Amino acid sequence: MENESDQISTDLTMKQKLRDDIRECWHCSRETKEKFVPGRTKIQYAGAEYDEKEIIAMLDAILDGWFGVGKFSHRFENQFSGFLGAQESILVNSGSSANLIAVSALMSHQFPGQLQRGDEIISPAVTFPTTFNPLIQNGLRPVLLDVNPSTYNIDAEDLEKAVSPRTRGIMIPHTLGNPNEMDTIMDFARDHDLVVVEDSCDALGSTYKGKHVGTFGDAGTFSFYVAHQMTLGEGGAVVTGDPDLEPILRSIRDWGRACVCPVCRVSLDPDYRCPLRFQFETDTLPDDYDKRYVYTNIGYNLKPVEFQAAMGLEQLKKLPRFIAARKSNFSRLFEFFEGYSDYFTLPEALPGSDPAWFSFVLTVRENAPFSRKDIVMWLEQHNIETRLLFAGNIIRQPAYEHVDCRVVGELENSDRIMRNAFFIGVYPGLTDEHLAYIMDTVRTFMHKATGEGGAP
Repeated sequence: MENESDQISTDLTMKQKLRDDIRECWHCSRETKEKFVPGRTKIQYAGAEYDEKEIIAMLDAILDGWFGVGKFSHRFENQFSGFLGAQESILVNSGSSANLIAVSALMSHQFPGQLQRGDEIISPAVTFPTTFNPLIQNGLRPVLLDVNPSTYNIDAEDLEKAVSPRTRGIMIPHTLGNPNEMDTIMDFARDHDLVVVEDSCDALGSTYKGKHVGTFGDAGTFSFYVAHQMTLGEGGAVVTGDPDLEPILRSIRDWGRACVCPVCRVSLDPDYRCPLRFQFETDTLPDDYDKRYVYTNIGYNLKPVEFQAAMGLEQLKKLPRFIAARKSNFSRLFEFFEGYSDYFTLPEALPGSDPAWFSFVLTVRENAPFSRKDIVMWLEQHNIETRLLFAGNIIRQPAYEHVDCRVVGELENSDRIMRNAFFIGVYPGLTDEHLAYIMDTVRTFMHKATGEGGAP
């Protein structure tokens, strides 16, 4: 016993030394980090914000010896649900996977309102591929609506134009963190008996009338890619308040297997043995068949690894600060660009919404004396990163030319956004120096392009 006690003490001492070495290494790397030099240092549109706490948490998870979904993932799911006020969270390996299992779960024979191949799902034309793809991959028919030129989301009153006898659901992204008009959308969904999936991958921390987006519909999806409000490197989650949907989501994430019991999931006792493991009855399998190898859905392996969840637990502690920084950076850029509103359509949030902005988006007006290419090239040449608004009007993309979908209206705004919109960053890594340089660079461009002086 004494030798075992000594071994435990030695292990703890070594782990503590590793933690101390990581802290020292991290702080040394911060001190030697190159200072910002205007025009030379690249200003990213996004980036991971983390410190030694995330590295130590990941190290602890690795040294724990179990890389699959385990105690860190379960803790993350519980805390993430608590942050959002959601009933259940299911951690996955990406936001794209979150969208895939959310739609796939609605197609399951176990879901009481099971969708059928050929059913129609309303969604905006301006979107991200993996918001759109799960509809096609599950044999559903997208019905595409145009978007508002300032919110980049659909106008809720347009939903009535899209309904047909085959309409069964709505797949609604909160574009760039900007909430949709969720009360009207949910009323419409109830009136027409539709399922709703909220793609909130850009919008963690955004609220509509005091409620977190992603928690209104049957399912809400989130991404923890490095560009989003918090990061696990990669990763994502689905949240739901539907007790019928939650086990299906877990099953589809975990190869489609039947073993998704809450008791097994939350038990941290390594000696726990499920009493039902060899007592799962079906009409087609031997009566002693191990439940862990019984498959009730056609699923995937879309699980994260444990050290991602460990990182996520530390990121959650910082999330309120990250959200506040995004809002502050967005406000400063908005105030600046208001002076150029004759040349740009500025982003607009709906009354009652409080976006945790993913980025700062601008659409160059048609009558501007410069093009999107002109200003984007200027910014990029001055080491300010830009991005376009994802796929733009997705049916103009080569991959989707022959997709079976129904288009409502002319999609004029979606095409204009595809031609003229771009965005720059608002992530927490931007400093006062970065923002001042961005504004100075834009001011110089606008003077050259318009002949006018600086913005007020």
